Amino acid sequence: MSTQSLLHTQQSGNKFAYIIGAVAVVALTSGVAVGALSQPSSTELYAPAATTVRSGVQAAAPITRMGSARQASAAFGAAAAPAAGFAAPVAGAQIAYAPSTFATSSIAAFIGMMIGAGAMVLAKMGGQKQAPMVEVAMAGAAPIAMAATSGTKADEGTKAFAKLPASVKPGVVTGKALNDLLEHAKQAGFAIPGVNIVGSNSINSCMEAAAKYGGPIMVTFSKGGGQFIAGKAADNTDDAASIAGCIAGAKHVREVAKLYGVPVVLHTDHCQKAWLPWFDGLLEANEEYYAQHGEPLFSSHMLDLSEEPLEENIAICKKYMERMAKVELLLEFELGITGGEEDGVDNTDVDSSRLYTQPEEVYYSYQQLSEIPNAMFTCAASFGNVHGVYAPGNVDLQPVILHNSQKYIQEKLGCEDTKPMKFVFHGGSGSSTEDIQYAIEAGVIKMNIDTDTQWGFWDGVRAYEAENHDYLQGQIGNPDGADKPNKKYYDPRMMLRAGEESMAARLVKAAQDLKCVNVLN
Repeated sequence: MSTQSLLHTQQSGNKFAYIIGAVAVVALTSGVAVGALSQPSSTELYAPAATTVRSGVQAAAPITRMGSARQASAAFGAAAAPAAGFAAPVAGAQIAYAPSTFATSSIAAFIGMMIGAGAMVLAKMGGQKQAPMVEVAMAGAAPIAMAATSGTKADEGTKAFAKLPASVKPGVVTGKALNDLLEHAKQAGFAIPGVNIVGSNSINSCMEAAAKYGGPIMVTFSKGGGQFIAGKAADNTDDAASIAGCIAGAKHVREVAKLYGVPVVLHTDHCQKAWLPWFDGLLEANEEYYAQHGEPLFSSHMLDLSEEPLEENIAICKKYMERMAKVELLLEFELGITGGEEDGVDNTDVDSSRLYTQPEEVYYSYQQLSEIPNAMFTCAASFGNVHGVYAPGNVDLQPVILHNSQKYIQEKLGCEDTKPMKFVFHGGSGSSTEDIQYAIEAGVIKMNIDTDTQWGFWDGVRAYEAENHDYLQGQIGNPDGADKPNKKYYDPRMMLRAGEESMAARLVKAAQDLKCVNVLN
């Protein structure tokens, strides 16, 4: 046969392959479409699952309507490949249809696949190069999410920690997982250490300690701490540095938290009325992060409007709670006043009567905030708390106020839950173990720690300097010789690491007091 005749035959074969391939496309996609239209309007459908001999025949996996559209698109691509003259390696392949409600489409789909296979053979006869077949469906695939979320249904059902709710995973905990964690802590009778940090070293100490004691940790940023992270020389007009520093710190935590294998709560501390622009800046960052990732950047924020009249305090909290609920943020609010001074909040001369919250105030706040759909909140009710550390006898803690408040709310609500409110404990440094644990029995799920951990970090640095004093008096020259270098001693990482280790050790002790040891597994 002449070269021209061969070419004519090959071209004719290709044309025939195009026609057959087109018929395959129509038959297959029409079958899928007909089947889809015949389904009830449920969220999950069942579609055919294609598999190879290696996988064996698999049962159909549920997919969403979005998944059906994707599979139909993939099927179209699989049929279009031979129609374009591309051959697929079909030797040894096994195509099986799993049990499906696509009964009306099975015959049309089968015919389409058979015609498509014939088109593949004809296309190969036409001398075209082989190309990989488009994969129609993954056998046994899990449900396809209809929207971006922080985890799949399968993830939520798999427990990362034997003793914690399944929703709680290593890393930053937000939204429902956060609420589940705090509710579990309340019922199980432990509280999470809430630690004020000022940089990556104190952040790392927190997570190192949590990994050692086997429990969650709350990393807390203050307005001043945020500014320090950004740099004291940075422009802080309109709280720009305070906002940026807190955001930068939160992102640092998000990058490394999972490496420690513990749940981490990202929180910000006291925000009084004059500081609301700082709070607003943080909420904007959360809303932007939520739009991209389906969860907020932080886990929770605190509003401290305790210096305002009760009604104004809760009205402002309620306004912010409405906004925060939309992005699954938890609000911590304060009733009464925590005495002493901490990071710019100075209540050293406050009337002592304001250090004790009344049960009626707690119930009013609970009632008002509960009106907001999806609201999550905790209450920092004062019961004699004072920031800082004082000699024994100078602070009169009355945790019974928390017990009385829970009983009052339960009676008002007529509910079975004996601890309807989640309380937090401010001014925990220097408190007795007895007072701490009695407060936990009243529903305290977090205790703030700052003064003791500050001392812990400094004590580590101080001890390092004392031990290596003679090696820290100059760059050259030490007890080992006048020409010996001291670089490895004055490397900042050496003293900072000593501070981290000492602070972490102090936090392990705090976790023991809070009954937060070995609560993961």
